[in-house]
Amino acid sequence: MRVDDIPIVSTVFDAGADDRVFDSLLLVGPLVVGLIVVLGRSLFTEALAAAYIAVFVAYVLSQAVRE
Repeated sequence: MRVDDIPIVSTVFDAGADDRVFDSLLLVGPLVVGLIVVLGRSLFTEALAAAYIAVFVAYVLSQAVRE
């Protein structure tokens, strides 16, 4: 079984921007939020959220500059 075989993942990949990294970042976002909810607000979860946002913004900006 591949990751593409999971219904939600395949739907996002099919409807996405034909960019696996961007689609993966979109799928990881809710997992990050869920982890923050489960673990509560702490230095670790704030750093995790900040890192996720930084990676997402950096990737989108790098793609914008490349195009």
